[in-house]
Amino acid sequence: MGNYYGAMVNFLKMQEINRCFFFIADWHALTTHPEPKTLHKNVKSVLAEYLACGLDPEKATLYVQSDVPEVAELYLLLNMQAYLGELEKTVSFKEKARQNPNNVNAGLLTYPVLQAADILIHNADYVPVGKDQEQHLEMTRNYAKRFNNRYGIDYFKEPSAYQYGKQLIKIPGLDGSGKMGKSENNAIYLIDEPKAIEKKVKGALTDNGPEGENTPKPDYIENLFTILKVVSTPEVIAHYDNLWNTGAQRWYGELKKQLAEDIINVTTPIRERINDIKNDEVYLAKVAKTGAEKARESAVKTIRDVREILGFRN
Repeated sequence: MGNYYGAMVNFLKMQEINRCFFFIADWHALTTHPEPKTLHKNVKSVLAEYLACGLDPEKATLYVQSDVPEVAELYLLLNMQAYLGELEKTVSFKEKARQNPNNVNAGLLTYPVLQAADILIHNADYVPVGKDQEQHLEMTRNYAKRFNNRYGIDYFKEPSAYQYGKQLIKIPGLDGSGKMGKSENNAIYLIDEPKAIEKKVKGALTDNGPEGENTPKPDYIENLFTILKVVSTPEVIAHYDNLWNTGAQRWYGELKKQLAEDIINVTTPIRERINDIKNDEVYLAKVAKTGAEKARESAVKTIRDVREILGFRN
């Protein structure tokens, strides 16, 4: 699951009707200084997860971010359009700086600019983001608009969120925090074994139960119901909603057991496919190489245009 679970739903829909580019953000990962061996392992794992979830390299372009050096050049050029004050006000930057005060690096500060480069390098129309990325997408639109206005040209598009459904998806964390994610240490991974999932769900934050009938759910309880709505049947959801609304006590253990079972049912076939794909080194290398070639065709054109607009010789 994790914080890209909701986006994956959009990915699968997008690739059927759009020209799509999906990438693995290994440069972004450097803000947390991962071990080199871990970085390579994680890139391989994410690529296998994308493929296992149904992304088709014959329909969409799948590539590793660092295989497209034009992204880094556009990142540099867009940084000249970004201002310190707006970057310091970014919600994600303030949260990360608060959580890790000893690692407030420049890459963390300019993270939204690199995200903008990832999007604008292909001059995208739509971006499949979760609810938590709305501010970063708005900043991308601002950079596109600022570039166009400064150089008097209508070049970059102002991308919108790709929305399959009535609203953007956000998977909450098991610890009661706002979102589920690797950096938040509160995530369930698609590769997790059943016992690991059971342990994580069992440790999810709860309380003594509802204080009466039809009382509002605290955020950390609402989080569990939100995850339940992603993986469970309407009948199961209605059952636990009824327990809450009638003020019933001592059913959180039952809820967690049901939630773990339903998560396992959803993730097991994906986990099995991930493990099969991860063992096929030749296939993974082929997908990454082909994806990089296709992505660079698009990226090279953008950089050539941007250099010309800025006044550099190609």
